[in-house]
Amino acid sequence: MPVYRLDDNIIAFPDPTLANDDGLLAVGGDLSADRLLLAYSNGIFPWYEEGEPLMWWCPKDRFIIKPSEIHVSHSMKKFIRKHHISFMLNRDFSDTMHRCRIKREHKQGTWITDDMERAYKRLYDKGFAISLDAYIEDKLAGGLYGVSIGRCFFGESMYTEIENGSKLALIALSHILEKNGYVMIDCQFHTDHLESMGGVSISYGEYMDIIREGTKFND
Repeated sequence: MPVYRLDDNIIAFPDPTLANDDGLLAVGGDLSADRLLLAYSNGIFPWYEEGEPLMWWCPKDRFIIKPSEIHVSHSMKKFIRKHHISFMLNRDFSDTMHRCRIKREHKQGTWITDDMERAYKRLYDKGFAISLDAYIEDKLAGGLYGVSIGRCFFGESMYTEIENGSKLALIALSHILEKNGYVMIDCQFHTDHLESMGGVSISYGEYMDIIREGTKFND
């Protein structure tokens, strides 16, 4: 299948169902807030490394967590009972995102480029991104960030400074989102870690039904 090249001056994407089997849909365009919001609203997200062209992906199989179905293991419940755990929503979005970048760079490389950091900070400034950080005994333990549109949260990355930090952040976020009527945490790709916390695989069609439900306006 061909990979579509986007026009920098036109904010539009090809039909997401035309993505290649690996999920690659298009290259080019920019990281403007309007383009990113259009992308996420259709299950499309940017993913590329420094020096590569801007690439847009839309996998046919999706992996999500419903906030009300987050799984907290017995061992995690025991850990929470034994420690003083606290959380901070939107503590410092740029710092949380940068911590995600640094942790990944030290391990396997990262898609969080300078341009990505600036772009998602613009989304945050417009009210379309969220970060959350967890503390263990008042020490910064881990966190995560992602895009928020309507009642859908599109997770981007997590970091851990202290063991269990990112897990605690995800659990806290799930509870906050559930209280606010969110219908989905989009995990983008399957991992055993996320599956153990309640993640499930669904088709792109099911995924878009959830997005439409989560982004429709009330009459």
